[in-house]
Formats: sequence, C-alpha cells, structure tokens
Amino acid sequence: MVLDQEKQFEKIITESEEILILLPRNPSGDSIGSAWALSFFLQKKDKKATIVFEDGSVGDKYDFLPKPEKVLHELSGTQDFILSFNTKFNKIVDIKTEKLDEELRVYITPEKGSIDPRDFSFIPSRFKYDALIVLGSPDRESLGKIFEDNPDIFYEVPVINIDFHPENDRFGQMNVLDMAASSVAEILFDMLEKIDENSLDEKISLCLLTAIIEATNSFQNQKTTPKSLLMSATLMNKGADQQKIIRYLYKTQPFSVLKLWGRVMARLRWVEDCALVWAPVLLEDFVQSRSNPKEVGLILDKIMENYSQGKIFMVVYAKDNEKTQVIIKSSELQVIKKLAAIFDGKISAGVVEFSQDENNLQAVGEKISEKISEILT
Repeated sequence: MVLDQEKQFEKIITESEEILILLPRNPSGDSIGSAWALSFFLQKKDKKATIVFEDGSVGDKYDFLPKPEKVLHELSGTQDFILSFNTKFNKIVDIKTEKLDEELRVYITPEKGSIDPRDFSFIPSRFKYDALIVLGSPDRESLGKIFEDNPDIFYEVPVINIDFHPENDRFGQMNVLDMAASSVAEILFDMLEKIDENSLDEKISLCLLTAIIEATNSFQNQKTTPKSLLMSATLMNKGADQQKIIRYLYKTQPFSVLKLWGRVMARLRWVEDCALVWAPVLLEDFVQSRSNPKEVGLILDKIMENYSQGKIFMVVYAKDNEKTQVIIKSSELQVIKKLAAIFDGKISAGVVEFSQDENNLQAVGEKISEKISEILT
C-alpha cells in the first residue's frame, strides 16, 4: 500500500531520532519561521532537531521569536570515523592520544608484541542524522557551503524537500511541493496539523504566522491565497499575536536601519526598460547610520515593499576598499540564474549574490543594469 505524503512524513519523523533541518543561504522570513516552528514541533515529539544554514544577512529581525536550542551556521561532526581492531589473537590493553599543533596521534598498546597490520581496518560509521528536511530551497546548490562541504550526506540520508517555488528541481527522496501555496509555512502547517493538531501551541503558531506574514507581505501581495488567510485565522485562534508580528517586522525598526534606509532612498535608481530598482550603499552610509552590511538584506526588502512596479531589485555596496558586493532579488528566476552563471554568483530562493573586483559602486551598478537589459531582450 502506497502511503500519502502526510503519512510518509509522519512515518519518517516517528522512526527518526535526530533530524537535520536545512535552509537556503540568506533564508527568507518564511524559511526561518517555518524552521523554528518545525523544530519546536519535533521537540514536542521527543526528537532531536538541529537547524543549519550558511550565515548571511538575516540580522536581528527575528529576535522577537522564541529561538530553538540548536541553530548552527556550519555542518560538522555528521559522521564518525572508526578504527577497528581484531582482538581475537592479540588484545588491546591501552589507548592514548596526543594532540600536537597540526596533528593528533593515537597510541595503541597491544597485549603481546606488535600489532599485525592485517588486524585493523578503517570503517566509516553511519551519519548521525536519520533524516534531512530542506525548507524553501529550489535546489541543493542554494544551500551554499552546507551542501558544498557535505555532499555525501544528501545521498546517504533520506531528504524531505518542502517548497513552493516553481523552479524546484525535486532533489529529495520525498518532495512535498505545492506551487499554488503562498509559502513554505502554508505547506508545513497542513502537514503538522494532520499529524497532531494539538501540538500546534502558541509558540509554534507564532512562528508559522510570522512566516506567512513575511511571505505575503502582510497579506498584501499576489501570493496571498484564501487558504493562507484561513490558516492565519486558525493560528491566531491558537494564540499567535498578529499585531506583535506586524509591530516587530514592519513598525519597530532599529534606528540604524531607518537611518540607512533614508540615505539609500536618496540614491535610488529606476531603469524602466527592465523594471529594475537599484541603489548604491556607500561605506560612509554604514558609518553615519551606525549600521552594518548584514542589514542590507532588510534595505532590499524595504525597496521591494515600496516599489510595486519593479520586478528586479538590486543593492550594491562596498565590501572593502577593492571589491563591491552585489545582491539582486527578483521573481524573474531566469534572470537570477543567468546572472549567477555570468558573475559566478550564489543563488538562494530568488536572490543572487556576487562580488566584483571594482570599488566604483556607480560603475558596477550600471554594468549589471546593462547586463540585465541584455538578458531580457
């Protein structure tokens, strides 16, 4: 008998002890809220959950949410390496280790004479995680270094891929995809509710509602669906405070972000032929506003919120005295992919990021703008 997706998902969770939750590089609020909610849900089921994503420009925006215990920015220690000895004819009586500057030595003392090289072997153990759940990532490459540095785990451990992006390449052994959904949170809510509705407490509901509000720009953009509105009402009935979420996401902004936003607004550019809105951010802007490059992601979101005619949004800022960092966000996914290929950029859920060996922000912005126009013609 073939199980439906909810039953398969429940079976994997039930049979797993340790679960790894992975997010794309520079995760969206939807991915973060969903991951936090899933972690708390798994905790209630007495499962160990670890969230990992490559550190990006998330900043402190979601500090108002309760935070899971294990949130990491690199994946390490996923698999032990075993040195096995056959002790049938010669027992091991002592093992010592010595740590040097760039070396670790293991001293093994046999009961008799010396160790026969034929009596030991190297054995890789199984991975410590029983399942991987990837949220809001169209492909494995969008996970950045998490995938680049640990590719084997994706082929040895069952992968559950949960996403709503139409370009998702179905990289999981189980692919929970709904292109009509407004968000990952909408898909996840459906599954968690069917597994155990009573486990969706106030904390989990707050995280899921935050994710939906972020994905739909507080129910104002075209991704908002009747289903997402109905789910949001259910989450509020379970204790999620909508006004608190709105206050922290849209009304309560650090003064440094507001000052940076004001300075960027004064230099905003509009390129009509490709519906591009972009702005340079100077080193002086960070100094005068007492902000930092991690907050550029928030500025890019604000530009998108305020310019509905735009389809492509870009910020360029000085990475150092010699390089310029470029961040572009758009629903025009083919443009994002082509820019990533041209400039060797990293893609993550509709965002491409790359650097240029040039410190003239205006020149870099104009060059990228011209390239976008070429791609669209």
